Amino acid sequence: MNPDPDQILLVEDNPKDVLLMQRALRKANIFNSLQVVNDGDAAVLYLSGKEPYSDRILYPLPVLILLDLKLPRRSGHEVLMWLRQQPVLKRIPVVVLTSSKEYADINLVYDLGVNAYIVKPVAFNDLVEIVKTLNLHWIIFNEKPQVGTV
Repeated sequence: MNPDPDQILLVEDNPKDVLLMQRALRKANIFNSLQVVNDGDAAVLYLSGKEPYSDRILYPLPVLILLDLKLPRRSGHEVLMWLRQQPVLKRIPVVVLTSSKEYADINLVYDLGVNAYIVKPVAFNDLVEIVKTLNLHWIIFNEKPQVGTV
């Protein structure tokens, strides 16, 4: 099963940050499908295709995951650790998008296999620029790995 070429999964518990990301994507003229889950357990259920996300037509595997670290139920660290242990899913690129500038967080997620670490900007226009860069790098220019096969 290959990921939907347009699908981005945003794992974010703050509704304001979700809204800002949706607005930033629109302002950047990026019209990729954006699925949102608001806690770490929901991210694992979504990625593993378990209820309520078992319909891969409605909930396709993403081509990119934007992952916050400070999440309820299961932290972003735990989601990333779980993901990198899944033979069928471990190649999906993950970009941490979080407010933490702590080296302990940065070093840990790189040790766990994150592809990039970005601190959430304060200014909305900076978020728009980040979204444009992520789109160019991870969606347009990046050669995507085969996902769904071992």
